[in-house]
Amino acid sequence: MTERTVVSEKKLTGERALFNSKNMMIENCVFDDGESPLKESSDIELKNCIFGWKYPLWYCNDIQVTDTNWLEMGRAGVWYTNNISVKNAVIQAPKNFRRCNNVLLEDVALTKAEETLWNCNNVKLTNVTAKGNYFAMNSSNVEIEGLKLDGNYSFDGCKNVVVHNSTLMSKDAFWNSENVEVRDSFISGEYLGWNSKNLTFINCTIESLQGMCYIDNLKMINCKLINTTLAFEYSSVEADIASNIESILNPSSGTIKAHSIGELILEKDQIDPSKTIIECKTIDETSDTVEWRR
Repeated sequence: MTERTVVSEKKLTGERALFNSKNMMIENCVFDDGESPLKESSDIELKNCIFGWKYPLWYCNDIQVTDTNWLEMGRAGVWYTNNISVKNAVIQAPKNFRRCNNVLLEDVALTKAEETLWNCNNVKLTNVTAKGNYFAMNSSNVEIEGLKLDGNYSFDGCKNVVVHNSTLMSKDAFWNSENVEVRDSFISGEYLGWNSKNLTFINCTIESLQGMCYIDNLKMINCKLINTTLAFEYSSVEADIASNIESILNPSSGTIKAHSIGELILEKDQIDPSKTIIECKTIDETSDTVEWRR
């Protein structure tokens, strides 16, 4: 195997500073004032570096990054890249990781995560924190452990996603998604999961206004719904809820089990109530008309 070229303790500036590099170790370096420094590079290891400018890793292959940070102007940092791992990093820059394949992020903080992880395939996130809207849109084959997310419209259009032990503060999460399983997690946000297919929650606590609506094949196992109103509208649902549900509106079919229900609203001109089985000891109020807030 050819010995790696080592670049150490350099400030690298200018357009395409290390363009098309191969088999290189880069350590204790700063990339600044020049776009696309490592474009078209492969078999690169980066340690203790700083990306201070735009588009550092585009069209790359086989990249290992440790103890390296992106400043805010290092935006759109990793696009069209295959086989990249980033460990122990702070990424201030938005629009990172787009149309990439085989992405591993471990112990990474994405402090401006707007439009991050779009259209990626084969993604693994471990102990990642992220703040920003439209996180992980249209990505597929995603495994997540220990994500802390603060940002709306997350996981729109995603497919084949597994989320464990995570906290998602996210309105409109998992819209238009398919084959998603969330376990042992907390989710807070309006309109959770609309227009999705095969969405499963296991041992989760959820807070949502009009959550879990317009879903084809919603499953909820041992979940708690706190402050959750007008749930399940036009959804086919199998739900085992270990708490009260404040209100349910027009589920299309299935079985809903709960400790208690505050209000059950079934509009016969909108759905066929006989298609949904409700198993609950206490239902405080039933009605056939919903009163919308003004």
